[in-house]
Amino acid sequence: MLSPPLPAPGLLDHTTKWLTQAAADLSTPPSAALDPPDSSNVAGPAPSEAASNSEPLSPTMVLSQGFLNLLLWDPENEEFPETLLMDRTRLQDLESQLHQLTILASVLLVASSFSGSVLFGSPQFVDKLKRITKSLMEEFKTRPEEAMKTVSEQVSQEIHQSLKTMGLAALSSENTSSLTGQLENIAKKENCVRSVIDQRIHLFLKCCLVLGVQRSLLDLPGGLTLIEAELAELGQKFVNLTHHNQQVFGPYYTEILKTLVSPAQALSAKVESL
Repeated sequence: MLSPPLPAPGLLDHTTKWLTQAAADLSTPPSAALDPPDSSNVAGPAPSEAASNSEPLSPTMVLSQGFLNLLLWDPENEEFPETLLMDRTRLQDLESQLHQLTILASVLLVASSFSGSVLFGSPQFVDKLKRITKSLMEEFKTRPEEAMKTVSEQVSQEIHQSLKTMGLAALSSENTSSLTGQLENIAKKENCVRSVIDQRIHLFLKCCLVLGVQRSLLDLPGGLTLIEAELAELGQKFVNLTHHNQQVFGPYYTEILKTLVSPAQALSAKVESL
């Protein structure tokens, strides 16, 4: 298939800036502050973490980072890549889904730490908690504190009822108070569990771009296993969107990436698909 002619200089300024920023992000060592000290129980190393620490920049790495950055795009930033303008609405939808999954996984992780494997070994119980959380996602967008207060009350009640039904000891008043408090705290953007879950989902999506969805699902980090089906759907949508975009604009990305990676890597800078 013949490549489309390259656009005149200046027509892809925002695209060039977007990829340049992605390369800069990969060249900057990750801050230790990104992993809170008490988050060790949340997740083990994600499958893509080890691969991103010391490898030289490659076109695939830069482009993958660029696509991930679009899921964190500041709506006030008007310099959206020209090559992705047609996909902007779909990317915003994916960003919204990612946010919802972050909250959902955070709720499930906190709840499981109080009720253990007995309740969470039941798919029906997990589905109930998912329905409770998902039903309040719209409210979370505008009133996160109120939404999480309702979630905490309903989740606590569901745990109490399920333990009673199974003839198990109920949560103490102290544990119940701690459970509801931790769930309500998820409303805060800086919440430890929420922050780590968000990082892990982004790393999962990065792995999807490099390895594919099915291989990425084989090694989900802790904290994400209960939302495997939802992650698979999100990952496939993200991969499909980026793959189609590369089929159309791969030649343009190739030319830009030649200026951002080492000469040795630039020899293989032809962008076809990840």
